[in-house]
Amino acid sequence: MNNYNYGKDSFDYRASAGIGKATAILLAQNGYNVYGAARRTEKMHDLSSYGIKPIALDVTAEESIVNCVQQITKEAGTIDILVNNAGFGSSGAVEDLSIEDARYQLDVNLFGAMRLTQLVLPAMRANKWGKIVNISSIGGKVAFPLAGWYHASKFALEALSDSLCMEVNQFGIDVIVIEPGGIKSEWADISNEKMTAVSGHTAYKDMVASTQKATTNLALPEPIVIAKLIKEGIEAKRPRTRYVGGYGAKPILFLRKILPDTLFQKVILSQTKG
Repeated sequence: MNNYNYGKDSFDYRASAGIGKATAILLAQNGYNVYGAARRTEKMHDLSSYGIKPIALDVTAEESIVNCVQQITKEAGTIDILVNNAGFGSSGAVEDLSIEDARYQLDVNLFGAMRLTQLVLPAMRANKWGKIVNISSIGGKVAFPLAGWYHASKFALEALSDSLCMEVNQFGIDVIVIEPGGIKSEWADISNEKMTAVSGHTAYKDMVASTQKATTNLALPEPIVIAKLIKEGIEAKRPRTRYVGGYGAKPILFLRKILPDTLFQKVILSQTKG
């Protein structure tokens, strides 16, 4: 049952941790029929008490994607809201990161999201209603050093979201982009470990050290901040195309808008010197 009288009640995204988990719980508590999708369903056992249904999904595998969508559609009747939240940051200098790792970054953060979107759109068009929520990042608008391939995936996700928005609006489908800044989660630790492994002993080692120093012990907000933005977007009759929240998000995007490229890059580099 949906408490918000949209007549729409199926929800799918990566729910095993962080923003995904917080969003699953928030929406389930507010009457949504929530399917939580992740590679490791054992990480979602604690969500069953909220009525959340775990389902296996590997966004890099076509069979897994198709099976996931088919199972939810069979059980729930339709998927009316899709939140593409699967993602990670494959950090390291562009020169150092292997092309194999770069391809996997794009597979998870970009191609998996778009394949899921392709599969849910026919039913949404038939119903003349739907919400596609793509979790991007301020890193989809602003590029920092030592994360080039991550930024490439998010910049591309933003562009595809804009194209998709113009294509499907005629069918009553909204496309919403969420742009988090810093959020408390395991994501940053994993990203820093990867950055050290890839570039911590190369020509970029000094930049790695200063970046880690500058990003340690930040007072980051909890994932619920972004979960509330997602809920706001899917419940709005006329949602904004983008919602921004999290540590440093609005100031960084404002500076990017008003400063020329060279000056903005100097500002970013000054902040990564610790």
